[in-house]
Amino acid sequence: MKSPLVRALTWLVALVIGAVYGTAGTIAHAYRLGPVPVGVILALVGIAALLVAMRTLTVDRWTALVGGVGALAATVMFFGDGPGGSVLVPSGGLDELGGVNLGLVWGIGLVLAITITVAWPDLSAARRRPGN
Repeated sequence: MKSPLVRALTWLVALVIGAVYGTAGTIAHAYRLGPVPVGVILALVGIAALLVAMRTLTVDRWTALVGGVGALAATVMFFGDGPGGSVLVPSGGLDELGGVNLGLVWGIGLVLAITITVAWPDLSAARRRPGN
């Protein structure tokens, strides 16, 4: 069992790393290479890989949840108008190229990645059981 101090420091690091990934994904989600939304695809793959790595390496679903909350907090912070009037994630309407709002795809995809990673059952005990 980890000490409470080690667990708290692990969660703090996960929160900061999640916030960095959330910020990067929010900034890059709208990038397109022609008609292909490369930014949102790479952002979702990156955050999913980060959360799976957090859950796998720490063997703790709470660490992945804290990292996901950090990413979600950073993303929510950048939704809407900034203090200077700039908009990173447009709030409504459809994209002119593909007919889909990439900001909405990024937001929903982020929540789904967090939910699936945290809710996924721990199958390590089933693999260790002899006779399977």
